[in-house]
Amino acid sequence: MDIHRCRFVPYPPSAINALAFSHPSSLATKGRGPATLRLAIGRANGDIEIWNPMKGAWFQESILRGGRDRSIEGLVWTQDPDEEDKTGWKTPGKLRLFSIGYSTAVTEWDLAQGGPVRHSSGNYGDVWCIAAQPRWQDSKNLTGRAVNSTSQQHSEYRSQHIAVGCADGAVVLLSTEDDDLRFLRTFARPSKKKARVLSIAFQSRDVVVAGHADSTIRVYDIRNGQQLRSMSLGAGPAGGPKETLVWTIKCLVDGTIISGDSTGSIRFWDGKNYSMLQRINSHMADVLDVAASVDGETVFSGGMDRRTTVYRKMGSGKRGDRYRWVETTHRRIHKHDIKTMATFETKVFSVLASGGLDTTPVIIPLREFGKENSRSLSSLPNLPPLRSAPGQNLMMSWWNREVNVWQMSGFQKSQFGSEEGDDSGEARSKHLVARIALQGEENVTCADLSSNGSLLSVSTICEVKVFRLRRRRHDARERLRVHKFELPKSMHDFGARIVQFSPDNKWFVVIKPDNSILVFRVRLYTTLTEHEFMPRPVELKRLSRDSANPTLQHGSLGNYDRSISRVAFSADSRVLVVGDISGYLDSWVLEGHEDLTQESDDDEVGSGSSESSDDEGESKAEHHIIVLGQHWIRNPSASLLPKLPAAPLILSFRPRKVSSSLALTNGNTAVHPTRHNAHPHSHDLPDGEDRLLALTCEHQIYEFQLLSGRLSDWSRRNPTSSLPRGFRDIRERAMGSIWDVQSGRQRVWFYGNSWLFMFDLSKDMPPSVKQDGQSSEGEAGNYVPNNGKSRNKRKRKRVNADGNKTLEQDSGAGNKICDAELHSGISRKIRKSEGPECNEFGWISLDREPTPPTEDDEDKREGGSALNILRRGIISEDRVRSNGHIDADADADADVDIDGESRVNVYMDSSSKDARLSPPYWSTFKYRPILGIVLIGGGDKLGRTNGTGKQFDDDDECRRGVEVALVERPMWEVDLPPRYHGDQEWDK
Repeated sequence: MDIHRCRFVPYPPSAINALAFSHPSSLATKGRGPATLRLAIGRANGDIEIWNPMKGAWFQESILRGGRDRSIEGLVWTQDPDEEDKTGWKTPGKLRLFSIGYSTAVTEWDLAQGGPVRHSSGNYGDVWCIAAQPRWQDSKNLTGRAVNSTSQQHSEYRSQHIAVGCADGAVVLLSTEDDDLRFLRTFARPSKKKARVLSIAFQSRDVVVAGHADSTIRVYDIRNGQQLRSMSLGAGPAGGPKETLVWTIKCLVDGTIISGDSTGSIRFWDGKNYSMLQRINSHMADVLDVAASVDGETVFSGGMDRRTTVYRKMGSGKRGDRYRWVETTHRRIHKHDIKTMATFETKVFSVLASGGLDTTPVIIPLREFGKENSRSLSSLPNLPPLRSAPGQNLMMSWWNREVNVWQMSGFQKSQFGSEEGDDSGEARSKHLVARIALQGEENVTCADLSSNGSLLSVSTICEVKVFRLRRRRHDARERLRVHKFELPKSMHDFGARIVQFSPDNKWFVVIKPDNSILVFRVRLYTTLTEHEFMPRPVELKRLSRDSANPTLQHGSLGNYDRSISRVAFSADSRVLVVGDISGYLDSWVLEGHEDLTQESDDDEVGSGSSESSDDEGESKAEHHIIVLGQHWIRNPSASLLPKLPAAPLILSFRPRKVSSSLALTNGNTAVHPTRHNAHPHSHDLPDGEDRLLALTCEHQIYEFQLLSGRLSDWSRRNPTSSLPRGFRDIRERAMGSIWDVQSGRQRVWFYGNSWLFMFDLSKDMPPSVKQDGQSSEGEAGNYVPNNGKSRNKRKRKRVNADGNKTLEQDSGAGNKICDAELHSGISRKIRKSEGPECNEFGWISLDREPTPPTEDDEDKREGGSALNILRRGIISEDRVRSNGHIDADADADADVDIDGESRVNVYMDSSSKDARLSPPYWSTFKYRPILGIVLIGGGDKLGRTNGTGKQFDDDDECRRGVEVALVERPMWEVDLPPRYHGDQEWDK
């Protein structure tokens, strides 16, 4: 594979201004959190990213796009109360997301449709901060008796209010009752100074605490709007501003109030008499946010000096003794200001999320701080904002409201810079040929480029636009002329979350914000530059599915899990498949043959749907829209496809090979009109390549034969447990794939933010790999043949970085730090000796109680099973018993373990030169961070059309291999504002 290594594509990541978890922390929650747990990340360009922690995998599910001059400055989640019908059946309350940003409006977002639902604004100043009322708890105390107090009776209101602080000093209360967002009251009128409310937090369901810009913290009762107390921070530092800005306010579980201000101080206030308990000057610049653990024993702070500081409560623990807060340690994990923090804890899961101007979200272990590594998530989108037209060597990129098209030259080593970093060759190998700036205010949700480079589509949440690209005459730089395409009226009234052209450029699929699927026919005339979108679209209906029932206490995300996230066409454009976040796959096939003499069947009776939404299989007539002799029908085997165990990251069909058969001039030559059927059409199903490769967000690979509704032979022989450990343990999720099927190869390349992994689908995965996944060349995950001397056991021991056996799992951030690199001054284990001469001793772990893995986890780690070995043809069927185990007595001289694991030398001869030269998988971590990889020529011409339906059959191009552009976007090339420099700090 020939690689263009590119860094010229503009994609400036945006600063992180807000973080919010969808659920409050609770040590009573088992496992690693509820299934509906999400992390919302608000950025300065108005985008909101929704991340699924996935038990520590951290997968970016979706992005709610913003617009021009919009910024997300605050985020909160609320949960509606559970609803009970007449039969007593309870429905979990809906989880709702709200945001603010440099305006008087509070916006509610619809996760399923990816856009705002409603806004609430009033006669008050710009909103600077936002907080959600704590969720309602049962009015019974621990003894089970009802609490009959005025405060508790008022708290029987089960919805959650939202309090916002404004620039004019007002504190406003909003109601979320009845699935609405409306103004309730202003319980703090602006003072004469009109000091801005910079921070706000609820101490309880009835008391709210606000930090102002006039060195004051004020406490209000939301029931009557009275001010309970005013706490002054005093005058500012000598030589500095007179007023102290209270940037952040947090309340602990015992009512203690914590504030961080512009002097770099953290102050602790008594929650009953509102007096200051302690002040710690721990930062050299402003403290911008504070976070605390669920038990109130640990506090984190971050600010402009890039420090993440940890405070712990110290005391004897005896009743009546006074405790003190102590700064235990600090780290510089971020490279710029830390603007926001959020925590989430369960019995096992315990993380702190932080973000700021360096655009990178960081996951920090909370309870295991100092014992586990922190983890930086990618600031780049999981879906690469890149497309290409390989036949024309064009590459397209987009960000915010701008689209750029680049012309890439052929691959020549002499054109590229040297290893020392000379990029003069890169400048000669590419040039910008077109730039499109959208006139609307909404950011681009998706864009696509036709394979012949003649059409370009761009979508926002409000509209879909298509542009025609033409070469300029007598232009030495080969710049393109861009013309807006006049679309039919049926495409004027909606936006889209996904748009995509088919490989043969004849179909255009649009996924609307409400997840409805429309397919438009694109008619290409003989000039190859004139196109026409047929006015009537084909609407495809998905099978009705039963979504998972969330528990009452964890709430519901509504139809969000049915949001379509991936779309794929087969190589011949006759099979279409979509995948949603829940893991369901829906597929359709194009029935019949193209007949250009027929017109669209616009007079067909029906609603325009190509399939009925009823999945009961009733034998009733269905009305299909016939377009040029063809129509879309649901895949006859769609109901046989299983639900994926997790959301799909990649859906990709195998490319087809060059076919020697020529297409008919008129596809329906054997179908003739009759008296009762004036417009006949064929019912032939596609017979091309239908193998679909699906990679889930848990890094599990499945290959389906869609038209048969079954797993392919390769997937049956290679279950997910046989994939390399180095691939399954990669924490960064996959972003895309590239196929290489030249010269008989069957290779697929997966890539993530910092890695590339190649699988050769013509070979089976070896049943044994090295435990550490390191090859002799030092590349993690590269295949090294085994010499056959070692045996695998059914259940392998798990070892930590020190080589000691352990059953522990990380807390949701990074891996554990080995004992040699611990900076705590004490090891994780102590030695205990017994007996008069201390001859008997043992090791006692100081860490928390380990969590033993379940049987399912052990089965997933298993390298091979008896059924797997049987499918590969290693063992004869007469050696397999009825229960699936392998008979060890029969054929005793065969080199197979009793527990069902075969030695490597049975699977592959380690002395074979071919096995060493052509491994089944290979990986590298040489490139980072990767924005995306696209085909720009070469091998992609095999199996693709040139826009006229004819196949590329250039033998030289087929033998040369694929040619790709690998786009990197390193953070050191991103323009960031100047940062704070303390004593003896400087940029290297």
